[in-house]
Amino acid sequence: MSKKILLNSKEINIILHRLACQLIENHNNFENTVLIGIQPRGTYLAERLVSILENDYNVPKIKLGQLDITFYRDDFRRRDAPLEANKTNINFIVEDKNVVFIDDVLFSGRSIRSALTAIQSFGRPENIELLVLIDRRFSRHLPIQPDYRGRQVDVINKERVTVNWKEKDGNDTVYIINN
Repeated sequence: MSKKILLNSKEINIILHRLACQLIENHNNFENTVLIGIQPRGTYLAERLVSILENDYNVPKIKLGQLDITFYRDDFRRRDAPLEANKTNINFIVEDKNVVFIDDVLFSGRSIRSALTAIQSFGRPENIELLVLIDRRFSRHLPIQPDYRGRQVDVINKERVTVNWKEKDGNDTVYIINN
């Protein structure tokens, strides 16, 4: 197994600030916008973006939620080991809101399809956008594309993209792993 660094901590920080600025350009004061991190690893990205927006760009009171999609996935019964659900924490209504789904890596699009189904339990959004740190553009099974992307990467065959977050893994690094 070989491991190649795609993004280091400094590069990730620059990308996060760029993504935060793009969100500000499109949503201004965030009065009618909510950010929702997709469990498990999209939540780290969402929390980091909210921190940057509030602390570095003085955007007040951003609504942030966490969405678990485990039992909305189309493959959850096809696995040998039972899946462990994560926590959904959305303490607001998304009815008529602009929702921004946030995930670390966009791969096949199946997680986002699951999130689109799961969010319906919380109301009917006015609009839904997708923000991802890494867009694996040649891996889609579904016609889903991000509105905001940190970095687009082309990986082949059995290569994987793994995002490490300092909150969970001790450092901020994006790797391409070849099995």
